[in-house]
Amino acid sequence: MSQQGYVATPPYSQAQPGMGGYPAGFGSSPAQPLYGHYGGQPQSFPAPPTGKATFLWSLIPPVKSFVYVLTVVHTPPTYPAGPGPMQNPQAPPTSPPAQQPFQTAPPPTMGQSTLGPPPAGPHSPQMAPPQSPLAGPSMGGHPSMGGHPPMGGMGRPFPGPPPPGSGGFQQPGPGAAGQPGYPQQPQGTESTVTCGSVMITAKLYGFVGPVSWSQMKPIPGIKHVTEDDQAKRGGQVYTTNLRGQVPPLVTTDFTVQDQGNASPRFMRCTTYSFPCTADLAKQCQVPLGAIIKPFATVPKNETPLYVVNHGETGPIRCNRCKAYMCPYMQFIDGGRRYQCGFCNCVNEVPTFYFQHLDHMGRRVDLYERPELSLGSYEFEATLDYCKNNKPASPPAYIFMIDVSYANIKSGLVRLVCEELKTLLDNLPREDGAESSTVKVGFVTYNKILHFYNVKSALAQPQMMVVSDTAEMFVPLLDGFLVNFQESRAVINNLLDQIPDMFADTNESETVFAPVIQAGVEALKTAECSGKLFIFHSSIPTAEAPGKLKNRDDKKLINTEKEKTLFQPQKGVYEQLSKDCVSQGCSVDLFLFPSQYVDLATMGDVPTHTGGSIFKYSNFQVYTNSNHFLSDLRKDVEKAIGFDAIMRVRTSTGFRATNFFGAIHMNNTTDVEMAAVDCDKAVTVEFKHDDKLSEETGALMQCALLYTTVSGQRRLRIHNLSLNCSAQLSELYKSCETDALINFFAKSAYRAMLNQPLKTVREILVNQTAHMLACYRKNCSSPSAASQLILPDAMKVFPVYLNSLMKTGPLVGSAELSTDDRAHQRLIATAMGVEDTQLLLYPRLIPLHNMDVASDVVPAPVRCSEERLTDAGMFLLENGRSLFLWLGQACPPELVQRVFNVPSFTHLPADLSSLPVLDNPQSKKLRSIIDSLLDQRPSAMKLLIVKQKDRSEMLFRQHLVEDKGPHGGASYMDFLCYVHCEIRQVLT
Repeated sequence: MSQQGYVATPPYSQAQPGMGGYPAGFGSSPAQPLYGHYGGQPQSFPAPPTGKATFLWSLIPPVKSFVYVLTVVHTPPTYPAGPGPMQNPQAPPTSPPAQQPFQTAPPPTMGQSTLGPPPAGPHSPQMAPPQSPLAGPSMGGHPSMGGHPPMGGMGRPFPGPPPPGSGGFQQPGPGAAGQPGYPQQPQGTESTVTCGSVMITAKLYGFVGPVSWSQMKPIPGIKHVTEDDQAKRGGQVYTTNLRGQVPPLVTTDFTVQDQGNASPRFMRCTTYSFPCTADLAKQCQVPLGAIIKPFATVPKNETPLYVVNHGETGPIRCNRCKAYMCPYMQFIDGGRRYQCGFCNCVNEVPTFYFQHLDHMGRRVDLYERPELSLGSYEFEATLDYCKNNKPASPPAYIFMIDVSYANIKSGLVRLVCEELKTLLDNLPREDGAESSTVKVGFVTYNKILHFYNVKSALAQPQMMVVSDTAEMFVPLLDGFLVNFQESRAVINNLLDQIPDMFADTNESETVFAPVIQAGVEALKTAECSGKLFIFHSSIPTAEAPGKLKNRDDKKLINTEKEKTLFQPQKGVYEQLSKDCVSQGCSVDLFLFPSQYVDLATMGDVPTHTGGSIFKYSNFQVYTNSNHFLSDLRKDVEKAIGFDAIMRVRTSTGFRATNFFGAIHMNNTTDVEMAAVDCDKAVTVEFKHDDKLSEETGALMQCALLYTTVSGQRRLRIHNLSLNCSAQLSELYKSCETDALINFFAKSAYRAMLNQPLKTVREILVNQTAHMLACYRKNCSSPSAASQLILPDAMKVFPVYLNSLMKTGPLVGSAELSTDDRAHQRLIATAMGVEDTQLLLYPRLIPLHNMDVASDVVPAPVRCSEERLTDAGMFLLENGRSLFLWLGQACPPELVQRVFNVPSFTHLPADLSSLPVLDNPQSKKLRSIIDSLLDQRPSAMKLLIVKQKDRSEMLFRQHLVEDKGPHGGASYMDFLCYVHCEIRQVLT
């Protein structure tokens, strides 16, 4: 069997069936314990040994799976030394509990690598029982301490009372000697802490004190996984000629050479080997999905997409399934016919497209035609692909500025107007074009709307006012949308006048829905698509359609009704989304709130129109202008397509059933996007409807019809071929953790609109437990039930999942702003794989020992407080936030060179920016920050944090391997908890 992805496959057994409606990945709350995404019943597995668990970490010969060895130890209850009442559980027992010898499993046949230091003695320091990661904040989940109640239907993960300590590891009272706060222990002894009926022991040798990452190095970490992949595949050329080939990680620097399958920059899958049957898929519970980023940026050292023009005939398509010509079509009958690789239909080759076949059955012009030899390419579309069979018009950008009192007083209006004078020179344009064809228009508003005529023939701009916001219309046709180059003088004049025109305003009420409606009407009148840039500051309270009221109720946190805080208000905004998508009108919202604005509702239209939401709380020109202007510049200049429709076609046996993203859907197959830019991704879920063949594999084709910035209608095609296997081991070996967590995040963020957060968190853990239990049962060698075994390709998945469960949207904490939680949920909806990977595992970069002579950014360390040092300086970034953390013992010479003050104690309390200094350390730091900002889709404001300052809490909530400040377990505790859940599945 040929492994080349672009070689046509043998015939399929049946045609592609029609698409149907399928439930989302997270449906209604299950009536019984739900293990897995597909809702299948738990498998019946051999029961683990009974008894109370003592966890012992040990060593197994290194191979291909990761194994945590946790030996079950029978622990009898503690009794008093003599007759009388039972001893106080907190008092030391008179004799140590009996314990079985330490056990290790034989080396698995598939290969398993060990996690934990080698055995050196029978004893270890103490470690407290892991708190349930579903239970929210620590303190045992006690309501008075802000914790969550136990999980519904599941109880506490461990029986007995909640742990008395506030952290994942308990700290007993001071002992007679030894390290302060800990009882005296000889080296190599074993110390245990009993919580209820569960006793957990970490096997660490010669160490007295709480368990730390520095002693648990063998536990899989994202840092080591990314570094290993960079070492193995970094700097290499990744060719896409093999079917089912697993690409390098998103963190790896590599070059793509398209040879028949789409670049991983455009398409990544949760696994590159699909199970052959639906039963296997249901058994393993690994979601089958693809994350598609159709407009992903192509690096300069890679070939841009070729554009194919078949003239008036248009693109060649299969007559049955309508798939476009691609490398998976098999030419037969001397080249006169071709067999569709997706539905097996045999089609006639048009006369103009005929070409002879060589001795291997391939067309002799195979490598001359991009659509036959490449995985990604574009077709020029004909009038049949245009609305009303009319050529498309270039899009328009409309800038809509809130001129209420708050925005005038803060200086925002003047800042925006000044920036637009220069920014409009950088409107997006086609490659090679001298200037942009995008038209521009301007609207200001508070309770009423002001439209401006900026026609080039005018000496002064003209204002027209619409005060009836209930029946919105555009008061002028000619002169509202103009070419910036032609009307530059009039537009600049207008931008100079706007701040002064409203300088004395006292109007604080605003409208919002009529503003969007006005933009839609303007584009409809001009018969073009486009984007609205709305600069808004407050909740719309003026009497008009879409008026909102404050519905932020902290009493709903951790209740069944908490989900209502994130549900957008229906009615006006729901209809607005449909109108925008129908017209190809995308909405980008720049919010500058000082209080609650119901972002769940205000952000609904941008989210469904392929737009973006930017939020700058308590905006001040002096401190926030650079952050805002950087976002605005990137947003205006980025590559983008308009009025887009996407269809994902698959080969026989499976189909796309669910879609996540900044999209709108009127049916089950067509993904509609008013606009799609280089940062937006759509996550697609697939389900079986028949058996798949190992020989032919699984094929998918993403076809995106859109309008370019020059007004040309095009089709962008991405093709990908995957393997199919009847062996689950192949599926697990081909998994991509970064894509999996993207799927899980989007599924969870959608589910939280309809289910309590507690239920969503339970489903996340249950599905993870089921995936790993299935791997253990079917893919690993027989071993003790006390062992936690992880697939090599998924060994860091628990890190990501634990981090996801500690994100703002999924943590029920009254300390977090409802708008901030809604904002993070909405922006994650359209994220690509690389964005969610960085969001859920930030980069923590040490700077105190950086090599100023090197151009290389220092290697990140594990994202844990343990990596911080009092004498250190660290940079943390997650694509949305950027922190510079300074230890209180930071060397004075480093502080002097970076901040121009003598020492740490001389740093000002309100330090908000780095001074510009001419020395190697300062220049190196600035170059690192600039390189990070260039790589990210949105700008990040640098927040300088000093150790033990109040602002340090914001920084520490991004240390995802530690216990979350607003709730959630540490990585170590979560691993133990997941292991217990897996054992429940296996029981």
